[in-house]
Amino acid sequence: MLSLQGGCVRRGASRVLCDVDLRLEPGEVLGVLGPNGAGKSTLVGAMSGELPLNAGELLLHQKPLHDWHGPERARCLAVLPQSSNLSFGFLVDEVVGLGRLPHDKGFEADRTIVAAALRAADAQHLAQRSYLSLSGGEQQRVHLARVFAQLWPGRTGQVLLLDEPTAMLDPQHQHSTLHAIRQFAELGGAVLVILHDLNLAARYCDRLLLMADGHVQLSGTPEQVLQAEPLKSVFGLDVLIQRHPERGHPLVIAR
Repeated sequence: MLSLQGGCVRRGASRVLCDVDLRLEPGEVLGVLGPNGAGKSTLVGAMSGELPLNAGELLLHQKPLHDWHGPERARCLAVLPQSSNLSFGFLVDEVVGLGRLPHDKGFEADRTIVAAALRAADAQHLAQRSYLSLSGGEQQRVHLARVFAQLWPGRTGQVLLLDEPTAMLDPQHQHSTLHAIRQFAELGGAVLVILHDLNLAARYCDRLLLMADGHVQLSGTPEQVLQAEPLKSVFGLDVLIQRHPERGHPLVIAR
């Protein structure tokens, strides 16, 4: 699907992403963890094609990403950046409808998809509100609905890149958002998601990537990555690792 081989990005004289090899697989949620400044958002920018690579190769379905025609690429790849502010007073359903621009399904089909995407993001009750009247968390859910609408309903071959989609969300909506992302993956899509909450990553991700200083420090299953020693090395945090009593995934507890 989407793969990065030997990816490097420079900012001035500094390398902010260094020799990253990564492949997103169908049906998988890959979580990216690391402290501030680790290179997580740079990785999303590189894999979306927004940031040019100084070295390496970025392929979507074995074809260089820059060779894809814009609408064709947008029907396969959707990106939720860390910040998605709009300064116009669009209605919420109009903002979500922007995700349908790469498609030619007709007004009625698009309206049905927009409504479904709003439900998936638990934002259907906001449909006729002005975007500018919403709280930060509500705006975040609207933009999540927009990228859902872009790829709705999800299928094998599609990719979601999400930069901190749970930022500004209350605990209930953090879980409902990640549940919707898992449902997208279960339909065959591939997801890369940046998270700061280690326990949410343990619960909802199939694989984890632990980053620091632009490098991948460790990758693997949550059980392989969420270990006391690498978390101490990357975050400077002493933790206990236990197993969730009901779900069985790792549970990270700060000492």
